[in-house]
Amino acid sequence: MSPLTPVSGLFLAGACVSAIAAVGCVFELGYGQPQLGVPLTWTILLLSTPATVACFWAAVRSARQE
Repeated sequence: MSPLTPVSGLFLAGACVSAIAAVGCVFELGYGQPQLGVPLTWTILLLSTPATVACFWAAVRSARQE
């Protein structure tokens, strides 16, 4: 098992923040009236979902390289 490096920790933190944003957007859209408006909430959701996957993948790859 690889130790957590500072770079992989930053990527993992980014994955956590973007995942929280994506889940929040899903709840806001499910409620029906997002506080930021529907277009902006959809934009955040569409950007944060692939960002979560990319950051998590980068964190795993970074930890394995060290």
